[in-house]
Amino acid sequence: MITAASPVLIGCDDQAASKDTPGAAAEAPPQPVSVVTVRPERLPIVNELPGRIAPLRVAEVRPRVSGIVIERVFEQGSEVKEGDVLYRIDPEPFRVRVASAEAALKRAEAGRLQAQQTAERIEQLRKQRVVSTQQQDDAVAALAQAQADVASAKAQLDAARLDLQYADVRAPISGRIGRALITEGALVSASGAEPLATIRQLDPVYADFNQSVNDLLALRRSTASGSLSEPNEGEATVKLIFDDGTPYKYSGKVLFSEATVDETTGQVLLRGEFPNPDGELLPGMYVRVQVEQGVEPNAIAVPQQAVQRDTSGHAQVYVVGEDSIPQLRTVKAGRTLGDRWVINAGLKPGERVVVEGFQKIRPGMKVQAQAWAPAGEGASAPGKQADASTSPVQAN
Repeated sequence: MITAASPVLIGCDDQAASKDTPGAAAEAPPQPVSVVTVRPERLPIVNELPGRIAPLRVAEVRPRVSGIVIERVFEQGSEVKEGDVLYRIDPEPFRVRVASAEAALKRAEAGRLQAQQTAERIEQLRKQRVVSTQQQDDAVAALAQAQADVASAKAQLDAARLDLQYADVRAPISGRIGRALITEGALVSASGAEPLATIRQLDPVYADFNQSVNDLLALRRSTASGSLSEPNEGEATVKLIFDDGTPYKYSGKVLFSEATVDETTGQVLLRGEFPNPDGELLPGMYVRVQVEQGVEPNAIAVPQQAVQRDTSGHAQVYVVGEDSIPQLRTVKAGRTLGDRWVINAGLKPGERVVVEGFQKIRPGMKVQAQAWAPAGEGASAPGKQADASTSPVQAN
């Protein structure tokens, strides 16, 4: 009897165990992941190039007359305006020259008056046939000589007055003046090699940067072939990044590129212009220039965190298909644009790429896809990837 009852008891135990573990063989629930639906966009081609700041204008302050400096008027390192007096050279020698030139002019004018009166008398006597033709010719020549003497004396007076004005050494341009290179009491010469000071105009300023001629030609060929387009007028931007990584708050514009290539480096010089109202940009400062040089009309980009790398360094992303099963796909990642990778090959418009949650994905696992939004933004924020095409997809 004991032997006959044992199978019955064993069968009862199996049924109880199966009741205690319901769904033991059931399918695991879908893993939630955040995705973006890729779409073609117009994305700028932005290159970051090394550069240095240069002043808009540079002027060396030089004397235009020789003499002793009796006063320095400006404050070193200050802003000066065009025409401001910077130095004063002893004016007394020039005042004496002006007085001498004025006296010479009066003497010449008196000689002209005498010659004119003589010529008029000779003309009257010539009509009466009292004097000869030769005497009349001599009187006319003397008058012309006297008039030339007056003109010469006037020119000498103007030159003397000009030298007197140049005794005040003025700023040739507006800008920031540097240190004084001479002091009061120094003898300066109009033909001297050393300037008195240097003025630099620093608002706006230039940013000179270099680009490989091969890169520049590749951009031009792509634009000519139609794979890239030029930025619309007023849309192209140029930005500066300081050496410590801080961005400069004002945008600039590209002025031109040189028509020659540096033989030693194979690079072309480009020049941009930037406003500098706060004086943050100083001549000689090293900067990185971000310049927009074209627009890719049908580019595809994904957040950087969606891209993984295999052991060979190849870029990979998880793509969620219609069956809600993600597939690991190798793509060709090109340049970065902000916090996104531009994908040159491997993705098609409309495909969904996993941005968050791929760490828990296993081969063949179904997922529940929901729209991804950057931190601090709602999934339905306007202008983001959260829309009908990225709405949650329930597992089958």
